[in-house]
Amino acid sequence: MTAIDFHHLAKTELHCHLDGSLSIETIRHLAKLAQIALPEDDAELKHHVTAPHTCESLLDYLVAFDYIRPLLQTKEALTLAAYDVAKQAALENVIYIEVRFAPELSMDKGLTVVETIQAVCQGLRQAQDEFGIVAKALVCGMRQSDQDLTSRILDEANKVEETDFVGFDFAGDEHHYGPRAIESLIEQVQTYDRPMTFHAGECGCPAFLAQSIAMGIKRNGHATILAQEPELLEEFVKNGVTGELCLTSNLQTKAAVTVADFPYLKMKAAGANITINTDNRTVSDTNLTKEYELYHKYFNTSVQDFFVHNKTAIEASFASDEEKEELLEKLTQAYS
Repeated sequence: MTAIDFHHLAKTELHCHLDGSLSIETIRHLAKLAQIALPEDDAELKHHVTAPHTCESLLDYLVAFDYIRPLLQTKEALTLAAYDVAKQAALENVIYIEVRFAPELSMDKGLTVVETIQAVCQGLRQAQDEFGIVAKALVCGMRQSDQDLTSRILDEANKVEETDFVGFDFAGDEHHYGPRAIESLIEQVQTYDRPMTFHAGECGCPAFLAQSIAMGIKRNGHATILAQEPELLEEFVKNGVTGELCLTSNLQTKAAVTVADFPYLKMKAAGANITINTDNRTVSDTNLTKEYELYHKYFNTSVQDFFVHNKTAIEASFASDEEKEELLEKLTQAYS
């Protein structure tokens, strides 16, 4: 049997956090610009920005992000960061990526919501021009933040006329802030012209994923709980929801305690819409090539399976219909 060249397979990614995916080289560059001292040794720096292989919880995993926040407080920094993440993806043959970020986390020194979005989109466009990848931005509301602040950020974001800013998400502390706790914010986003995805099912709470489905949200980040909930999986499939699976990060946060607790095979058997993602390239010390290798190793995922999952990702993406058509054609040619 011929070995699969995972690196050269065409790929797509719907679930990638900007601040969790910066290369060490770019982190050093941003720190220099911000006049922030970093450890000189790359291994020590990597220790600070990478989560442990096994965390105590999702909140333990999120600690690594605190190290990056001070580096992303200028327009120049956000543009460099977005370019870096899209470039990393392009260099491993990702043809489409959605990069998500929270404007709130880059407003500590006076940047406006509009400025953060424009800066990120500029970096994504630079990568598109240079590498041919199609790269889009998603804006995250932070679920644990003051809801009045989040509401204002979301409203200001929605007024931004950037074609590369295509949708919304809610990220952060799912355990203490499930869908019902931020229901008014979700309903606010659902009145906008841009679609949304949503983090749910990552913290062992089936009710949160059930609520997300009931609220009509058609894309779901993680959905890990489906491995233990056959009736919920049935609802997930029946409602045509797409799962943004993140294997390495789920094992780190213990959302899936073992590979057997990860929902992929059960979702696949049920005919669910599946996409494969990194979540955080740096914090989880991964990329899509590594993720594909793991899926093949643990689940015997085939080249044809990867084609199907990528096709699903393009169809569920927030790209324009015209872009989807072009991407599907490119994907089909790549796998033929």
